[in-house]
Amino acid sequence: MATVAVTDDTFETEVVNSDVPVVVDFWAEWCGPCKQIGPALEELAEEYGDKIKIAKVNVDENPSSPAQLGVRGIPALFLFKGGQVVSNKTGAAPKAALKGWIDDSV
Repeated sequence: MATVAVTDDTFETEVVNSDVPVVVDFWAEWCGPCKQIGPALEELAEEYGDKIKIAKVNVDENPSSPAQLGVRGIPALFLFKGGQVVSNKTGAAPKAALKGWIDDSV
């Protein structure tokens, strides 16, 4: 499964009400570190398939969702399970580190 683009309008449906854990990547087009982890998140989305959803929220186009979660820097990753945040991290990391964080949090 590829990453899913999520907006403020679809955040509750796609993330909070999801049947599977969701990694939310808050990013922006101008953010270098965001672009750095993008390909790794795409690969992880394929590897996890239907077990975990990886959602991307563009903070410039959707300011409400990151504001509600107190996002101050990007990339900001939040892992939701059962509608609740179970873990979060800020900043770029290699694919192996991202996978380890997801596996430890789920």
